[in-house]
Amino acid sequence: MPQRSPALPSSVVAPTTSAVCPPPPDAPTPLLGGLTPAQFMRRYWQKKPLLVRQAIPGLAAPLSRDELFELAASDDAQARLITRFRGKWQLEHGPFDAEELPSTKRREWTLLVQGVDLYHERARALLDRFRFAPDARLDDLMISYATDGGGVGPHFDSYDVFLLQVHGKRRWRISAQKDLTLKDGLPLKVLQHFEPQDEWVLEPGDMLYLPPHIAHDGEAIGECMTCSIGFRSPSARELIGEFLYHLAERGMASRRVRDDERYRDPNQEAVTRPAQLPETFVEQVGAILAGIRWSDEDVASFLGSYLSEPKPHVVFDPPERAASVNTFARQAARAGVRLDTKTALLYGKRSYFINGEEHRLPPRKKWLTELADHRRLEGKRFVTLSADSSMTALLHEWYLAGWVRIGALA
Repeated sequence: MPQRSPALPSSVVAPTTSAVCPPPPDAPTPLLGGLTPAQFMRRYWQKKPLLVRQAIPGLAAPLSRDELFELAASDDAQARLITRFRGKWQLEHGPFDAEELPSTKRREWTLLVQGVDLYHERARALLDRFRFAPDARLDDLMISYATDGGGVGPHFDSYDVFLLQVHGKRRWRISAQKDLTLKDGLPLKVLQHFEPQDEWVLEPGDMLYLPPHIAHDGEAIGECMTCSIGFRSPSARELIGEFLYHLAERGMASRRVRDDERYRDPNQEAVTRPAQLPETFVEQVGAILAGIRWSDEDVASFLGSYLSEPKPHVVFDPPERAASVNTFARQAARAGVRLDTKTALLYGKRSYFINGEEHRLPPRKKWLTELADHRRLEGKRFVTLSADSSMTALLHEWYLAGWVRIGALA
């Protein structure tokens, strides 16, 4: 058995860092084992697993153990505690105060904290390395802390995931098996039968990419931390339901009938079976639904709004002492501006979408698309673009809402 890593010091974290850009599409990168992002997307994305040794050499955990435990105690975060004491699986949902967690010396428990990138800039910078895939697909960065033997059991995900080791060691076993039947009566989705086909031990900086529905099981070797970079993969049912709600809410679908038209049945006869649905009612409603029409622009409007909508638990923090628009402009010219870690900014051909809101792209849109793609504008770049007073006014509005920050990553 490989030697165990030393216990994770509570203070060990990645050094303070500036924003990290994803590798260009045609540039080979250690992150993907020497492949270019274009090659990776073509050969592996949604197709087959990829093991990368030293994807990020010298990588340290973006959060210390104490910082992760502190976040797990917050009402803002989504935390889960998974234990397998005496062979029995148990699942609890946070928040968890530090004293509610098992001892770090006790084996076989795991703490999972979702959306760490929303609250810590080092985690956001790590997530940004994976923006060679569209932001519309990128979901969040989850950190898994586990003691020796800890894990969540053999399972599969319905989405793409990069499993990046940031401290200690974890043994991964994977399988492309077709049988994905789950065990009954467990609080977790654990596979009933798991037949591993490949096995590796990952050390800090190593990474494993898994496409959807690849069975996998990770077990901590000593104390360890793993970052999971997950991607959104909404189901058809979810998309249909949300899209129809979007159309109805905005009144965007064109119809062959008026929105204010009501059901009428002047020829309805007296009935002997009052509980039976009238055929005329079914026919009229069917005609109304058949009259719904939508365009590609309607679909783009839905996707941009839906995919940029903050999750229900997300709250933005406006500046404690807000700067005036003139002071904001002076500070931005010196230090630049960046999107808050919680802000989602997407754009399409005609509109942009920020935190669930849709707006038409401004006539001079270069600054906005540049900010969306890079998540920041350097001070010199801000000065160059600030001749457009509407840009400064809009950025100041976003700054007051807590959507934009002044300066580089802390």
